[in-house]
Amino acid sequence: MMQAAHWQLLAELADGTSHHVTELAKRLGVKPPQLNGFWQQMPPHIRGLLRQQDGRWRLVRSLAIWDAKRLQQQALQHGWQAELLHEHPSSNTYLMEQAKRLPESIHRQAVFVHRQTHGRGRQGKSWESRLGECLTFSIGWYFDCPQTALGGLALVTALACCRALQKAGVAAQIKWPNDLVVGGEKLGGILIETVAHQGRTAAVVGIGINFVQPKTVAAASAVQTQSQQTGAHHLADQLLAELAAIFPRFEQHGLQPFLDDYHALHRDQNRPVRLLHNGEAVLEGTALGVDGGGALHIRDAAGKEHTVVSGEISLRPLHEGEPSAHTPPAGKCLLLDAGNSKLKWAWLENGRLGAANKAPYWDLSALAESWRQHGGETVRIVGSAVCGSVKKAAVAEALGQTPEWQTSMSAALDIRNHYRHVEEHGADRWFNILGSRLFSQHACVVVSCGTAVTIDALSADNHYLGGNIMPGFNLMKEAMALHTANLNRPIGRPYPFGTTTANALAGGMSDAVCGAVMLMHRRLQQKHPGQTVDIIITGGGANKVKQGLPEDFALDNPIQIVDNLVLYGLLNWVNQA
Repeated sequence: MMQAAHWQLLAELADGTSHHVTELAKRLGVKPPQLNGFWQQMPPHIRGLLRQQDGRWRLVRSLAIWDAKRLQQQALQHGWQAELLHEHPSSNTYLMEQAKRLPESIHRQAVFVHRQTHGRGRQGKSWESRLGECLTFSIGWYFDCPQTALGGLALVTALACCRALQKAGVAAQIKWPNDLVVGGEKLGGILIETVAHQGRTAAVVGIGINFVQPKTVAAASAVQTQSQQTGAHHLADQLLAELAAIFPRFEQHGLQPFLDDYHALHRDQNRPVRLLHNGEAVLEGTALGVDGGGALHIRDAAGKEHTVVSGEISLRPLHEGEPSAHTPPAGKCLLLDAGNSKLKWAWLENGRLGAANKAPYWDLSALAESWRQHGGETVRIVGSAVCGSVKKAAVAEALGQTPEWQTSMSAALDIRNHYRHVEEHGADRWFNILGSRLFSQHACVVVSCGTAVTIDALSADNHYLGGNIMPGFNLMKEAMALHTANLNRPIGRPYPFGTTTANALAGGMSDAVCGAVMLMHRRLQQKHPGQTVDIIITGGGANKVKQGLPEDFALDNPIQIVDNLVLYGLLNWVNQA
């Protein structure tokens, strides 16, 4: 369990600037050698962020960690009484317990929590984050009006947060009613709870904003991704200032004076949208904006205007070219990934991919049986093949017909292919790229570890830049066995310093692939300074690559293993072609 000294050390380093260990030790009231012991007790995802040089310590990125005294001083400047908790189930729970005992006591209270163990979002969803990666706090306000007059509170809170984020250099927008987003990626959320009291209302407003890119959440953005210069103290100061300015005016005049500003930051204003309820589309049309009560107005294709109130309904943009929810779903399709050593396949039905199967080319009886059970005259067979004509013929024989073998393309799904001779480009590499967009919207290094290893680069603005090809783990092993006198032996385990020949072979193979991945990642980062560059790994050697990457590199960068990425690429292409 972290003690006061640990939190103080984190607060000193959280801004990402360099500090001499002598000064750090002096501020903590300890001797410099003790700092190493403190640091080894930090959570693993933070421990790997430390860089040391010439007696100075710094973190490779800022963290959402505050110094209590500084935070309280900042809050006072805007009329708030701030409290900092290192760990608590939920900042909202903390203030709500106080509000239930003495409602007026929470007025202008702000509670920041470094680590929430049971954070909550809207609609009962949990809000989870690792220490230092999310800015989480709750504020209290005692409104001189009943709950029924606060229908727009969530919207003005989102507006205040959006203003603060934009001043901090983050291109934030609002997704109705009160989600904070950057394009299609969620940046933060707001949860409001109230206690009625003698015609007045004690409101607890919980706010969570991703400060560092989440590792486990798809389609998410973060403050540090957008503006690396923004520190946690600076952002907290901006947020408290905007909230202190907007709440009194809202209490006096309601939502109406803020509608123009809200609409200017509303991501889907005057755009085609789709409303979902429990995952089912219930309405499509154009988002016209919100009214003074916070309800959203949507005009459908027939010109009828619908009013939607905040609740368990989610809003999703209907992108141009996306099929309507009311059009018939795509029919059944068999997807094939014909690699060098084996065939993989999966059934696509109603836009969903079923379980993947695989078989060697010398025995495709399982494929033939699968086709006999699920195929038919109207079922398409679409595939990607790098296996050569003989193996493709074996697949056609097992199916009784020739599949639609797709090759690499100059462009698809808004992704432009910059390969000089597209006809030379492996179809598997291309469909890996198309599949990666189902798992990442950032710049991305796509690694496929099969017979060969391919390492490809996709920019954030959907330009496939090309990549590298190198021998896979088994090919490296075979080459060493065939072309050296004494290295035809079992492969050991990779270690930083191999002390046996078997382990040295394993380490050399791992370092070759992992080093190539890291070099490609660095090149892509240079094209996107300050932005997230994801790594997606697929293929039989994916786990070896992920385990071989240095711990600090893995902590600093989002890495996903996605099985059967080619099939996902075919899925993405078939669904939108």
